[in-house]
Parts: sequence; C-alpha cells; structure tokens
Amino acid sequence: MIELRSLADDEPALAFSPLLRGFQKTFAYLGEHGSIGLTQSKGFKRNFVHWAAAEFDWPGHSEADLFAVNKVLNEQDFMPLGDIHFLLTTLKMGRHYKGQFKLTKAGTELIGQPGRLFGIITPFYLFEIDHSAWSRLPDERLLGNWDIFLNVINVEAENGVTGEELRHVLFGEPEPSPFPRYDEVMGNLYIQVLRPLIWTGLLQETRPGKSFRSQESVFTKTPLWKVALKLETDSMVRQATRH
Repeated sequence: MIELRSLADDEPALAFSPLLRGFQKTFAYLGEHGSIGLTQSKGFKRNFVHWAAAEFDWPGHSEADLFAVNKVLNEQDFMPLGDIHFLLTTLKMGRHYKGQFKLTKAGTELIGQPGRLFGIITPFYLFEIDHSAWSRLPDERLLGNWDIFLNVINVEAENGVTGEELRHVLFGEPEPSPFPRYDEVMGNLYIQVLRPLIWTGLLQETRPGKSFRSQESVFTKTPLWKVALKLETDSMVRQATRH
C-alpha cells in the first residue's frame, strides 16, 4: 500500500508541484472573477485558457510551447488544464452552473491550504486516473503497478536515471530492429508513469539539448518526493547513500 505523508501548508517542497500550482492559480482566478466561462461543450473558454497558459508555467507546456503550434488555445490544446478541470469536477471542488464554472463549498474550503490540497489531488491523480487513455494505443497498459513503479524509481532515480535505463530495469531491452522505430513500451512508461509523476511534482525531467526522446531524458526525484512519499525501498536508498 502506497502511503503519502501529510504535509504542512508551509512545506517549501510543495512549490515543485505544477499540478498544485495550477489548482492554486485557478482558485486565485475564481476568487477574483467569481467564475470561469464555459463553452457549449463544457470546456473552459479561450480567455481563461490563454490566461492559464501564461500563469501556470507548466513544464513542457509553457505559453511559448503552446502558441508555437496553436494560433488560439482551447482547453483540449492545453492538456494539463483539461486534467485540472476534470479533477475539480470529479472531486467536487467545482461545478458547472448556467454556463459558468464555480467553486463549491468544498473547493472554497481548500483555498489557502496547499498541503491538504496536495494530499487530496495527488493520490487521486496518480492512482485513480487511467493515464493509458493518452497512449497511442489506449488498451496497451503497462505490466506492473504503482507500488512497483514507485519503489523501483525510488532506488534508480536517487542520483538521476535516464528513461532508457528505467525502461531496461522495469521491462528489459526493446526487441532488436534493423531500422529505428518508436518504442511503445518506453512511450507508455513515460505517458502512464513518468509524466504523471512530473506533473504532480515528484519527479523532474531534464532533456539533453533539444531532444524530445524520453529515453534520453534524465529523471531525478524532487524534494517533494522525499517529504511526501513513504516507500518500502526507503531503507535501501538510505543504506546506499551511506556508502
């Protein structure tokens, strides 16, 4: 059973979480404006999406990144915002009402409580959402579970680990091929495990140069990982750091 520690609201490591930051920025916007306009399809309207793209400072989805491929932004163009919208409604922190999105009483009570908010949204986002829906082939789920993935990453990423190395430890080497091809297993590992951990702020990804290959990225644990997660392999990590 994976256990997350309760964090104080003034825990400095909370600053590493893009997901928490997105929630807090959204709460602040609602505090100032009262509501967010919705489109006919119940997505956030473009004026808020453009505001969020500038304010969220999301890794890999900065305002410059998004406008490099879009002239205007709808909610579906800013994938992390879609996840936040889904979490807000699913966790009953917000609701749709007469063409507007508004906070519920439960959502309002979480304003100014980042530690408590992180403790609610992070386990739900990691363990309850089916991230395979974003994979090229949504029915291809990785063999394994979060208990395995987190405990392995806990050891391997202590001093940084490449995506290729993690893929090898968890699933072995890809099948040999006479020509370059997309590694579905590596892609699924990134989409279903590594990216959610990055977005919750538990991992950081460093890409070499302008590479977009997750095999070449280096993944390191953030200070938030160490204060938020309690894992079976913690003793192995502590023992390794002593030697």
